[in-house]
Amino acid sequence: MGAANKTALLIIDVQRGLFDAEPRPFEADAVVQRINALADRARAAAAPVIFIQHEREASALQHGSEGWQLERGLKVLPQDLISRKTTPDSFLRTDLQALLQDRQIQHVVICGYACEFCVDTSTRRAAALGFEVTLAADAHTTHDKAHATALQIRAHHNATLPGITSFGPNIRATLSEDIRFD
Repeated sequence: MGAANKTALLIIDVQRGLFDAEPRPFEADAVVQRINALADRARAAAAPVIFIQHEREASALQHGSEGWQLERGLKVLPQDLISRKTTPDSFLRTDLQALLQDRQIQHVVICGYACEFCVDTSTRRAAALGFEVTLAADAHTTHDKAHATALQIRAHHNATLPGITSFGPNIRATLSEDIRFD
């Protein structure tokens, strides 16, 4: 994978308003470390790194607010790209598809927050748009819910998303340490 294979890294909603408040997401610090390692490998292979930020008026994620900012532990470099969104779908009413098409991207690696919302929806939409998808199996997270722990939710998505074959492109769930961009 990599620039020759037209791969991009999508980092979804790793923002202060979602990561700073207690309780924090499951394995929050470890997930940020895994995302940074993925981003380092992507950049080394000249693959685009795209941070996607959710925004919602009159909330902790209001555009430009402290909560809207990227998580402090993330390594963000000047060549990285930013895309803003207002729904769980990173492609709906955003510039993301154009960013990927302009760079002739064919494969996306997806990580971030929240497994059952923005990560799930964006994974499905990427495949529906024709992109091969690798879900970084240990680099997406969420909070515990009444019906399931965050670990169970992540495991569920890692098990079920690769089973979707009707879109055409493959969806794989792979541990972040095994994902290469070169």
